[in-house]
Amino acid sequence: MSRISLNTLIELAIDLSHSLITDDRFERLLSHIRKAINCDAVVLLTLQGEHLKPLAQQGLTAEVLGRRFEIQQHPRFVEICQAKSPVRFSSKSELPDPYDGLLMAMEGDLPVHSCMGLPLLFDGNLIGVLTLDSLTPDEFDDIPERTLDIISAISAAALKNALTLEWFKRDASHAKAVVEELTQEALTKDGGELIGESDAMQRLKREIDIVSGSDFTALIYGETGVGKELVARTIHQQSRRRNGPLVYVNCAALPENLIESELFGHVKGAFTGASQSRAGKFTIANGGTLFLDEIGELPLAVQSKLLRALQSQEIQPVGQDKTHQVNVRILAATNRDLQQEVEGQRFRADLYHRLSVYPLTVPPLRQRKQDIVLLSGYFVELMRRKLKLTQVKFDHDVIPYLNRYDWPGNIRELEHCINRAALKARSRQPHSAMVTINLVDMGELHSTMIENPLPKTNAIIDTSFNIDINVSLKQATEDFQRQIILQALELNQGNWAAAARQLGIDRANLSRLAKRLDIQVIKTVRDNR
Repeated sequence: MSRISLNTLIELAIDLSHSLITDDRFERLLSHIRKAINCDAVVLLTLQGEHLKPLAQQGLTAEVLGRRFEIQQHPRFVEICQAKSPVRFSSKSELPDPYDGLLMAMEGDLPVHSCMGLPLLFDGNLIGVLTLDSLTPDEFDDIPERTLDIISAISAAALKNALTLEWFKRDASHAKAVVEELTQEALTKDGGELIGESDAMQRLKREIDIVSGSDFTALIYGETGVGKELVARTIHQQSRRRNGPLVYVNCAALPENLIESELFGHVKGAFTGASQSRAGKFTIANGGTLFLDEIGELPLAVQSKLLRALQSQEIQPVGQDKTHQVNVRILAATNRDLQQEVEGQRFRADLYHRLSVYPLTVPPLRQRKQDIVLLSGYFVELMRRKLKLTQVKFDHDVIPYLNRYDWPGNIRELEHCINRAALKARSRQPHSAMVTINLVDMGELHSTMIENPLPKTNAIIDTSFNIDINVSLKQATEDFQRQIILQALELNQGNWAAAARQLGIDRANLSRLAKRLDIQVIKTVRDNR
């Protein structure tokens, strides 16, 4: 049984006082606790709304740090969070352990034997939890209650100091309110938290912290699937406009003849079908933030009107003579190189400079591979909740397998991959509440960039076109676009990704254009895999 000396506790307190602002302060805390108490795993978690977020851990698999534990779904966490003193669970307790199957010291899915939870309180309020697990039955039974109270108090003070420093870094005057709002939003919407500790993500988070406190227009660059919308949402949540609306507009999805109405609104009778007046996105976003996704898809004619709105904060609804003022911050995102678009005269130079006051680049997943383990833990925990399982974990060779892939579809592809794998794993283990994802469930990952390039075609698209002078220019243009897209799909055996590359456009934009042109989707084995 554990024996803890007074010197050990003094050493713990002194070391933490010296490591108040160091990055490894939580790791040092856990190391001292493991010296004081014989255990196989120890985890420090901070309270975020209705969830517990791991800040540091020793003895469990690495992906645990990416998980966010919903308290009400874990009976042991419920009991710990409701307590005012340490909680020791009997080795015979039938309550499921949230770490079942995740202990590195044990093979297989057998639950751990001893478990203890210390609620971390500050001014009587719960701010976090410290959990300890051991494979030895009754390992914690003989530890004096007073000793555990001291460890709880020291740990709570260390956690409180760290949280306070973090709040001051973000916004000295509104720190607590900002963190609370960010936490609530991030954990009530799937994928609502910027997960990652890589150098690339740390740089991005620092840039977000800098630009969030201003009203500057920000232009967010990044490949498809990297999380540009999440970055925009984070900027809004950390800004002074966080209590105002955040309005999302996908510029590529708007019909060209309705873009102006969507952005600026219209009055009744402004055009055929305008049976009543309608507010535009600028008006709806007044006092908040307007996020223009895929800004590079805006037609040139609309770009000039958007420029006026950015310059003067004035908009003019379609069919109305008067203008009116709005107070809107603009965030824009694109997967295109807008400088090249400007050089190709497909994007206005003055609008580009107005938008790119503060450019941000979201790194692709292949440039932040050390975050794959955290992201995987985050997504697998979401799937565990959706599938209502006690535990979903990865077999030992899954994470290394994911790290070897280049992820051309970035975080979105990783999320979909893990979701599919979790469903397959559950179907293989239909009677188990604790499901293990292995390589069979992951399937074969087909890289479009390095390992398994899609088949290329050397065929040339026939751009000859018979013009019917009896149709409008718009109809002739759409007929030509339809012909080119159908040829590209045929040459690439119906593969939309390959056709999009051959045409030099983004696959998502090709799909939207095809839908507008009423081109039927061509199914292929590859698209349905």
